[in-house]
Amino acid sequence: MVTSKAATVPEYLASLAPERRDAIARVRQVVNEHLPEGFEETMQYGMISWVVPLSRFPDTYNGQALAIASLASQKAHASLYLMGVYADARARTGFERAFHAAGKKLDMGKSCVRFRSADDLALDAVGQAIAGISVDDFLASYSAAKGTKKTR
Repeated sequence: MVTSKAATVPEYLASLAPERRDAIARVRQVVNEHLPEGFEETMQYGMISWVVPLSRFPDTYNGQALAIASLASQKAHASLYLMGVYADARARTGFERAFHAAGKKLDMGKSCVRFRSADDLALDAVGQAIAGISVDDFLASYSAAKGTKKTR
């Protein structure tokens, strides 16, 4: 996995080759337009990430904010990590169906959607996946998986 040492999203975008920057910027715009209230955009693990701020939920397994999604330029492709889709079988099925209904070929691992161009993606399906989980729902899912009680 290729990671960046950029401290900010603008630094990260500036570090990318123009064709990669355009693809990442388009996907980032879709995520930001559909991001539910309470998540924040940041750099995490060398990627653009959208997280539950530690001020809202500090009790994470590794002390890092919980990411609902992350976006990165890799060596041979770009990757969009969708933890809300990964953590919920119904959300994943809906995402896959929406992707295929848009006539796009889905190249996906457990949470990672790989693409070379933003045109490879069903951007409406990405937007729906992002919009489809609130911070409260995400924290409930995380807490249930960890066997703990969510805070706030």
